[in-house]
Amino acid sequence: MANTKQIKVEVAYARPDVQILQRLQVDEGTTLVQAIEQSGVLDKFPEIKLGEQKLGVFGKIAAADTVLRDKDRVEIYRPLIADPKASRRKRAEKKQPPVDD
Repeated sequence: MANTKQIKVEVAYARPDVQILQRLQVDEGTTLVQAIEQSGVLDKFPEIKLGEQKLGVFGKIAAADTVLRDKDRVEIYRPLIADPKASRRKRAEKKQPPVDD
């Protein structure tokens, strides 16, 4: 049986109260979701729903079946609490001076 080459990857997840960056070695050809499963992050954070949350590599959205490369950082993104456009609009409205008639 041939030896499978190992690569180093990181799995990152963050909540407002805690962040984790789990380093691990995986077999070459490992997918994004396989690395997450092997990292143990799902056991530590049961709120993660892989089928529902977006995933990425180095800040770029990626599919669950993306094959990882050496030194990739897998990221699990939380859903947004507020719509960023609506939040910016509200802040801009607060900064505008009142209109005199």
